[in-house]
Parts: sequence; structure tokens; C-alpha cells
Amino acid sequence: MPIHKLIEKGLEILNQRKQTAANEYHLFRSKKMGQARTLNEKELKLLLLFINTRKYAARDRAMVLMTYYAGMRIGEAVATKVGDVLAADGTIKQEIRLTAEQTKGKYGRTVVLSEKLRKELQTYLQHRYCTKQLSLVSSNEMQKALFYTQKRDGFTANTGAYHMHMLYKAAGLTNCSSHSGRRSFLTLLSSKSVPLKVMMELAGHRQAQTTMRYVDVTTDMKKAAVELI
Repeated sequence: MPIHKLIEKGLEILNQRKQTAANEYHLFRSKKMGQARTLNEKELKLLLLFINTRKYAARDRAMVLMTYYAGMRIGEAVATKVGDVLAADGTIKQEIRLTAEQTKGKYGRTVVLSEKLRKELQTYLQHRYCTKQLSLVSSNEMQKALFYTQKRDGFTANTGAYHMHMLYKAAGLTNCSSHSGRRSFLTLLSSKSVPLKVMMELAGHRQAQTTMRYVDVTTDMKKAAVELI
């Protein structure tokens, strides 16, 4: 086949893929999503295994675990800057202090990072900057989005939610959305008898009923409850 024909064929395929992606995005935006379902440990491992096969595995893994291990909204995760998690000495901070502009509401909040999540973020940033000495990250980089797109721009809340939706879909996990991690986080805390007030603080909620709407009563939780009698 002549080279110009190959180029034309390649451009046609590329345009078809762009159109398919655009159609998928518009469908996602137009759909009224029901309450996102929670994922158990096995399903989370399945998702992470799938992510490991992708081009931007380190970034996507860290994005997902920010919602699962810290209960962050996807809009908060994508609004986070490198300097919000990385200290000047190259260590990962124990807390992320989000401004009102970075959160969903009118108020800023503090996100507590577990040791497990801090290790994940350290691994991600070492991969991103190709160095184990994170203290060498420049002040200019500190101001950049923690999670970048292919064009090195940051995600918006909408594109971040769409990206998460497509990750779940491609991994074969149905009825999931960017809220699945946050719901799983709060459901797991509830199953471990964490006080409601603590859960509210960790979620950044001001009303108890808001927090409880996120909690999914699982079969294991019901079995554990009846064994208490």
C-alpha cells in the first residue's frame, strides 16, 4: 500500500477513536449516576492489577488510592498540588491541608494520610521525577498538579471523574464511579467501629446524615453484628 494511503488510513482510525472517546464522554456527562457501589478488598486488588497494565500505571494507582485510603473526592484529589503532599526535605506530609477552592464546599479541610498511602505517594513521586531524592524537586514543580494528563496539564473535577469511570469500566467493575473509593473508605471505617464524629472529620462532612449516606451495610457487617448478641 502506498505511503500516502497508509497515512490516510492511520488518520481515519485516529479520528474514529477520537469520536468514540468524545461520544463516551458526552454519554457519561448526560447519564444520571446512581449511588456508586463500594468495592471489597478483592475487587480493589483486581482494579490495581488492571491499572498496572496501563501506560500511566503509577499515576492512576495513586489517584485511585487517594480516594480509597483517604476518602478524598476526585475533585479534591485532582486539585491537590505536589507541594501539598511533598515537604521541602523530600518526605511525604502526614496531612494535606486543602483550601476552600480545592474542596467541594465553602470550607477548607485537612486530609489525614495513612502510612500506607504516604508510601504509595512516595513511590509515585519517585517514579514521576525519576529519583529517590525527592528533596531535589524544584519549587516550580511543587506548584504543579499532583496528577497530570498526557499534555502535562492537571485534570478538572469532571475529567477526573470521567477518567475514574473509564478505569472501572475497563477493569470490568460495574456500577462504580469516582465516589466508589470514598464510599468504600467510609464503609470500612464504619465496619471497624470508628466513631461517627471521627468519620465526619475524615470525610469533611458537617452533618452526620451526610456521612451515613456513604456507608454501605455489607453482609460481613451484618454477620459480625449478630455475633455480638
